[in-house]
Amino acid sequence: MSRAEVEAGAEAVRVEDTAVRKPSPLWTFGLFRSELLTTFRRWRTIALLAVLAAVPILIGIAIKIETRDGSTAGGGGGEGPAFISQITNNGLFLVFTALAATLPFFLPMAIGVIAGDAIAGEANAGTLRYLLVAPAGRTRLLLTKYATTMTFCLVATLVVALSALTVGALLFPLGELTTISGTRISFTEGLGRALLIALVVAASLIGVAALGLFVSTLTNSGIAAMATTVGLLITIQILDQIPQLHTLQPYFFSHYWLSFADLMRDPVYWDDMVRNLGLQGLYAAVFGSAAWARFAAKDITA
Repeated sequence: MSRAEVEAGAEAVRVEDTAVRKPSPLWTFGLFRSELLTTFRRWRTIALLAVLAAVPILIGIAIKIETRDGSTAGGGGGEGPAFISQITNNGLFLVFTALAATLPFFLPMAIGVIAGDAIAGEANAGTLRYLLVAPAGRTRLLLTKYATTMTFCLVATLVVALSALTVGALLFPLGELTTISGTRISFTEGLGRALLIALVVAASLIGVAALGLFVSTLTNSGIAAMATTVGLLITIQILDQIPQLHTLQPYFFSHYWLSFADLMRDPVYWDDMVRNLGLQGLYAAVFGSAAWARFAAKDITA
């Protein structure tokens, strides 16, 4: 037997061993931890979080300047950005206003950047092939990338909420809250509802994360994937505002985003929030499956 045949046989055994060997749960956790560290150490990620944290600061300062002569900020009461009229009475309302202001664009854009770069960025940097050499498997790697993106969703939302809470406490009084229904709740209960709202907002982005991950599997250019994802987000937002498309709008992933305001009702109105979470789950299932199908069949050359 020639040396070339021996080396070919040894290589076949190594490939077979790699295919058979299954990574342990501890190894999987290590991969997830590595992805988290890599993602949150990037300057791009830090910059995105800094921009998100700055939005409540700018809103709070603007309202403080506008109301220094005793005038009322914004106008009217109600849902979403209309919470702005309540901020001067209670700084906790800055949390709701900041989330309502960042959810239509800033938060989805940040998620789109992270998700769009998840696979395409690795391919562009030439590291994707080396990740697959380890006993990870494409499915496990894709799930790890999605879990990392979802973690960023939660962190980004909490950054906005904590920044808003800090600024609201520094610039405005805190105390009991008046709900949209006109009832009064304690500050502690209001703080609990603010946390629940932040969690609902984070969950509202799982469809965007799955869409971005799918787009990321279609190209080897991280910039192209990020630009395409953000472009799709903007397009859907525009279509959601066109009255002639009212029959289609309930199926757009952004249609029920501001339903989190119903958590400030007494009693809480759950219908639109359930529709929102169900729609996000549907988008996650469809685009997550599409991402898996594409990535499983993709020819990895980089």
